[in-house]
Amino acid sequence: MASRLLRILLAVLPFLSFAGRAYATPEFRLTSRSIANLPVHGVNLGGWLVLEPWITPSVFEQAGEGAVDEYTLSQNLGGNAKRRLSQHWNSFITEADFVRIKAAGLNHVRIPIGYWAAITIEGEPYVDGQLEYIDKAIGWARNTGLKVIIDLHGAPGSQNGFDNSGRRGPIQWQTGNTVHQTISAIRVLAKRYAPQSDIVTAIEALNEPLPPTINIPQLKKFYYDAWGTIRDSDRETGVIISDAFQDPTSWNGFMDSNAGVNHVVLDTHHYQVFDHGLLAMGVDEHVSTACAFGRDTLAHVDKWVIVGEWTGAMTDCAKYLNGRGRGARFDQSFPSGDSNGACARKFSGGVAGLSEDEKRDTRRFIEAQLDAYKHGSGWVFWTWKTEGAPEWDLKQLIDGGVFPQPLDNRQYPGQCG
Repeated sequence: MASRLLRILLAVLPFLSFAGRAYATPEFRLTSRSIANLPVHGVNLGGWLVLEPWITPSVFEQAGEGAVDEYTLSQNLGGNAKRRLSQHWNSFITEADFVRIKAAGLNHVRIPIGYWAAITIEGEPYVDGQLEYIDKAIGWARNTGLKVIIDLHGAPGSQNGFDNSGRRGPIQWQTGNTVHQTISAIRVLAKRYAPQSDIVTAIEALNEPLPPTINIPQLKKFYYDAWGTIRDSDRETGVIISDAFQDPTSWNGFMDSNAGVNHVVLDTHHYQVFDHGLLAMGVDEHVSTACAFGRDTLAHVDKWVIVGEWTGAMTDCAKYLNGRGRGARFDQSFPSGDSNGACARKFSGGVAGLSEDEKRDTRRFIEAQLDAYKHGSGWVFWTWKTEGAPEWDLKQLIDGGVFPQPLDNRQYPGQCG
């Protein structure tokens, strides 16, 4: 009932004033494609505060074969979990990374966080302490001139069954008390970070919920509740909603300013590696697919839309990318893990190990995506650094001359027409 009353109240905001400050309902998508007065050019800090086996294989391998996600990693480490994860949090991302990110011409970092950093569920092995590092990150962002998106990457029960949700396996979000627990986690994050809207431009309600197990009507209700929860803490902080692997244009008309709902950003992720048909394409087809996504999809979304995750990858060969022990589609070893050898050298290690042809093709693909995503409100590359996945490692791609510097530099101009 409270959420319903809040939505009714916000519908008449153009006519109200709070604490002497007038609030209007802006026409975001029609008048501006920018967030915080700038298009988003950002990078994800993946593998930092939510650990994933493919980003930092060594952390998981040191914890034994059963460590396939942060839940089992923490479980295997037992009493050493807090100490071991704290070592990782202290070293994997530092202020020096923020300085490098800003120097690369970027203006945002997106920081994935798990619900277990904000609330505790009895019987779970997760350890907390991550919010202290978000506090540090906000300070680093303020020092370097960057903005921050806080992304709830994992929800109780797992919203997608992927290891990036914290727990690989059955999707049990939307069962039992999990949605209420998720709102409780969002409330903690919102109270702590939404008032810092000079730096925290948006909070993402939930990363990559996966239908059909996830019920879309129930997800939409959750989005409204999350929006109200975040807006209770600050009226300037944006609220990001995932497209849930649906066509972004299918969200047109949902949570728009005509209904008195504002500061809503749609997050879509564009990968071309998790499907056999996509993996069979050559670089020309990858380029044209990216261009078409910008022209035919992003340009027709009725609200702010960012490509919150994308990559230079055209294979799924990165070690553990599909899950620890699961192999790759590219070499036909997924899910058994029995490789036929095609991924043995290809796209593993560092950017320096790529052939000149591989560097050229990767840069072509990256440049096409940068041009295509201008049809939206910006982009956030996945991810800043890895232990050995060069197509995904922005720091190495920049150092290797594969990612444009400055961002508008083009070796292959006009690919998207």
